[in-house]
Amino acid sequence: MLNINRMNTKICWIGMAGLLAIGTLGASSSADAVAARKPAMEVLGTIPDRMPGSENDTEAQVKLGKRLFFDKRLSKNNSQSCNSCHVVDQNRGGVDNEKTSSGAFGKRGGRNSPTVLNAGFHLAQFWDGRAETLADQAKGPILNPIEMGMPSEAEVVARLKGDKRYVSQFRSAFPKDKDPVTYDNLAKAIAAYERTLITHDRFDEFLKGGDKALTSREIEGLELFNQIGCTTCHNGPLIGGNGFRKLGIFEAYSNAADKGRIEVTKDEADEYVFKVPSLRNIALTAPYFHDGKHETLSSAVREMAWLQLGKKLDDQQVDAIVAFLGSLSDKRRASR
Repeated sequence: MLNINRMNTKICWIGMAGLLAIGTLGASSSADAVAARKPAMEVLGTIPDRMPGSENDTEAQVKLGKRLFFDKRLSKNNSQSCNSCHVVDQNRGGVDNEKTSSGAFGKRGGRNSPTVLNAGFHLAQFWDGRAETLADQAKGPILNPIEMGMPSEAEVVARLKGDKRYVSQFRSAFPKDKDPVTYDNLAKAIAAYERTLITHDRFDEFLKGGDKALTSREIEGLELFNQIGCTTCHNGPLIGGNGFRKLGIFEAYSNAADKGRIEVTKDEADEYVFKVPSLRNIALTAPYFHDGKHETLSSAVREMAWLQLGKKLDDQQVDAIVAFLGSLSDKRRASR
């Protein structure tokens, strides 16, 4: 896998977005929308209609995966499901909105739980990218002693086989398997369900030609987001989720205990490197950063500009960028 951190981390992306006239930022017109849309399409883009791999998913697999995702019996003491940390019902943002998540026995993990919404579009899973696929990721928390605490794959399978309905559902979902109730198939089914968690927001409506989909303030924030260099890391349709970067390019981050991706790769170049989070639905997923340091989006934006770009933003700039980021929330979930 390409280690994007090996690129010149002090590069300052300018591109067409950087050539936009600052004087037009406060205006509200179709002309402003058109001017902002072209560079945004070139650097960002719209969320695809389907996730990679979903073409092979069956309705039976998705149905089984959804049941598994919400089933607390996958934890040792029947207290924790996937949805406990990655809340997708109640119109939530795919997270628990906790600094770090509490596991089945009350202990907390060391990192903030990332959203599961749109996760199948990411280049890898977890903050350090240690799982390549959704299925790989699904296997981890169930056996993690701090999270769901199941002692073994065998015990998980035994619980599933003790439920006649599950046995029937696994048989329907994996009809070619002689013994379909397996830990691998559990993970495949959960992944199939997670590949349905694609969100739809006003920003995509804007990119597809909806001049009125964004307010003038949100367009101002979009242009500023491009102009100051946020798109150096947060680019592509997910506005992130497609690369790894060092946290603290221009200024060191305050948390030096979590060394990031180096724990996976053992490569010194990956010290303090983390997956760039997607900014889709970011307004719904506080608190922010891998350690949940920032309670508000405003403080996260301000520190990111300082750490990654060496820029101190004023209140007006921060407010404009936060306004733009609000347009990235799933329309149904943003109205909760």
